[in-house]
Amino acid sequence: MTDFEVLTPLPADYDWRSHDQTAPRGRLDAVEPPKDLSSHEEGARSYRPDADLILAVNAAIHLRAPLLVTGDPGTGKTQLAYFLGLYFGIQVFSYTVRSTSTARDLRYDFDAVAYLREAYLAHAGGQAHATVSEPPAPPQIEPSARHRAAASDPRMHHIERGPLWLAFEHPETCLVLIDEIDKAPRDFPNDLLQELDKQEFPHPFSARSEDAIRAARDRLPLVLVTSNNERRLPDAFLRRCIVHHIAMTPTLIERAVAAHGAAFSELGVAVRNAAIRRFEELRREDRLSRKPGIAELLAWLVTLARARPDIGAQELETTPLGALPHLHCLAKVQEDIDILREPARR
Repeated sequence: MTDFEVLTPLPADYDWRSHDQTAPRGRLDAVEPPKDLSSHEEGARSYRPDADLILAVNAAIHLRAPLLVTGDPGTGKTQLAYFLGLYFGIQVFSYTVRSTSTARDLRYDFDAVAYLREAYLAHAGGQAHATVSEPPAPPQIEPSARHRAAASDPRMHHIERGPLWLAFEHPETCLVLIDEIDKAPRDFPNDLLQELDKQEFPHPFSARSEDAIRAARDRLPLVLVTSNNERRLPDAFLRRCIVHHIAMTPTLIERAVAAHGAAFSELGVAVRNAAIRRFEELRREDRLSRKPGIAELLAWLVTLARARPDIGAQELETTPLGALPHLHCLAKVQEDIDILREPARR
């Protein structure tokens, strides 16, 4: 048994009555996932943006325009936000877009059910103690807060501030990450135009301009938006952004492998280079519905280092694509695996 075998095969007639969980649990607890691959904060230390990306970042900083970074999954778009956070020593407020997201999710979330329940209980309790001539007293507002009635609104107890609200009120320069915006409904980007232009939005419970949630002019937050290019974004949104595309180039691949080399130090340079060549060969397979990205390559290298630390470069070079060890790390669709395992592809 090797260190990779945390779970071991059991015979069909295995007697669970004699099963001792101590050894399996010990193997499970001993496994440590690579920190720089499982954590954006840790991975930021290994991230190295190229010269073109640095130019785009500097332009966005000077203009305080949103930086829209596009590219295939795994090219380091999200990681850039945490690299900038580490480099400048600033807070990152992140939001991962979903298919059901609305622009309001970036501003705040209001728990209407909890508020109505609280209001109902307060009203019911007031009726139990009040007489006909004594209607329930209105909510009391502290005198010092009378000029900011919106802040004293009882509904504020049921508001959860979103990334934009937190960033606008942050006492220092910070960064807002809007991740995978192309997954949002069509109107989502255009609904953010005011926030991107003026770096402010109306208070949810006040129409007065002085109550608007806005960033201080001397510490406007940086805004980083990422997209996997699954669909085209509206022109009005694109006009407000500095746009940079991260291409999946051989240089990018080699740089990513070198940066994360500590996670698979058991593999020599020749083996890593052979793995990169097979990865690039996979990406050239036009019939695949989903091509592997850098994240898949790094996961494959980590798995090879732990499961097959003695594998040689020649073995990797000569093994058919459909028979590559731990192909499941690279190909995530069963139809693609079937294509790679066709006799003609071997």
